[in-house]
Parts: sequence; C-alpha cells; structure tokens
Amino acid sequence: MTTTSTSRALAWGLLLSLAVVPIADSKAADPDSPRTALPVSKFVELFNGKDLTGWKDVNTSPETWSVKDGLLVCSGLPIGVMRSEKQYENFLLHIEWRHMKAGGNSGVFVWSEGSVPEGRRLPKGMEVQMLELDWINQHRLKNGEPNDIGYISGELFGANGLTATPDNPRGSRSKSLELRCKGKGEWNVYDVVCVDGTVKLSINGKFVNSIRDSSMRKGYLCLESEGSEIHFRNIRILELPPGITTAEQTAKVIDQE
Repeated sequence: MTTTSTSRALAWGLLLSLAVVPIADSKAADPDSPRTALPVSKFVELFNGKDLTGWKDVNTSPETWSVKDGLLVCSGLPIGVMRSEKQYENFLLHIEWRHMKAGGNSGVFVWSEGSVPEGRRLPKGMEVQMLELDWINQHRLKNGEPNDIGYISGELFGANGLTATPDNPRGSRSKSLELRCKGKGEWNVYDVVCVDGTVKLSINGKFVNSIRDSSMRKGYLCLESEGSEIHFRNIRILELPPGITTAEQTAKVIDQE
C-alpha cells in the first residue's frame, strides 16, 4: 500500500468521524452546557497477515483460504464465503485485492446475514463486485457483444433478497461510472463507505459508484470464493457511530463456536 493511499484512507476516516461524532452532553438541557464528543475512531486490522483470526468459514473448505507471504489467498473453490466474526453497521472498509486469472470473479459482502441457506452458495447481503477485466469477454451477451463495462468495475447490488436503490442503474444494480479496476496480477484498492443504508465505493482513489436504501443496514462482512484464485491484503475497518437501524434491518446474530 502506498503512502498516498494510506493517507487518503486515514483522512477519509478522520473526516467522517469528525463529521458525525459531536453530540450533546447528557446534561444538555441548558443550551449553554458544554458539548462533548465521542472518541475519534481508528482503523482496525481485519487480517493480521499470519492466520485467519477474526474470520469464520461458512460453506467453503479448509483448503479454500490460506495465508502466504502475508497475503490472504483464496483458491476460488468451492464457491462460497468466509465471514467476519462480528457484525458492523456504519463503517469505512478498506480492502486491496488482485485476481490471478483472466476473467476471475469474487467480491466482498457488507451487511450480510453471514449464513447461506440450503440450496444456495452465497448469502443475503450487499455485494461489492470484484471482477477481472476479461470477464465481460468471457461472458458475452446473447448478441455476442461484450457485457457492460461498468459490470467489471465495482458494481453494487443486493444479493439473495436484499433490496436497494441504484444511483447508476443497470437494472436493480448500480454500475460504476468510470472503469478504474486493473487487470490480472495487479492490485486494486477499494474504499467502501457504508452509512445508514447507503454504500459509496471508491476504486483506486476515486468515488465512482453508489447505492442507497438498503433493506439491511447491519450485518457481517463476507469474502467470496467464486471459481478462481484471488488475493487480499490490507483489510481494515473504521467503525462509525450507529444510526437508527431497526431489528428488521439487522442480521441475526450467529452463535460463535
């Protein structure tokens, strides 16, 4: 991770925290009472570069996820997910990834149920798509034309029952307005801001996609295994103050083993 990208992520986190944390003191019946602020949050590492601490396999295999040279390596098989141990509501997620095969498919789920019902391979949640550039050529439209270029650069969509309103519609999905993802073997940087049912995605240093009105607003993070090798690194999260989230908008807590 470059110094520039580190500074950008930290700056975004600090600005978001400072923008929302000031609150009235509990004694503030008097408008002249002093105001206090919640402590400024800090990024927390979700991957320690050594093992899978903090993550739980949902429906893949012991061979699917491994750590090599400080990287989180996903073999891509079987298709399924690994989830975070805890749930998150409002946050900024920083994650770096690279596909190792042309046309590779993967993604990260936010606000996910963190479980997969029988008959499915992926969970309910908001997916932040991670596709290798050649995917649109390997999966062409019926008329032979390549798929929409916005599909391979961080498309956002509700999966398996989650609903949302796309800001850049491609049907019910929201596509990126600019192609910024890099191809096979090259690292991509996603900064994902998730607040009160809205997701905004920055790809390699620029915000290019967003979706809102998510029917789920608190849940697990899931990393996706979907057919080909992908590597992850520098996975970190900055939690923000909670919003007004109902029980219906919150994933059920999964009992820890």
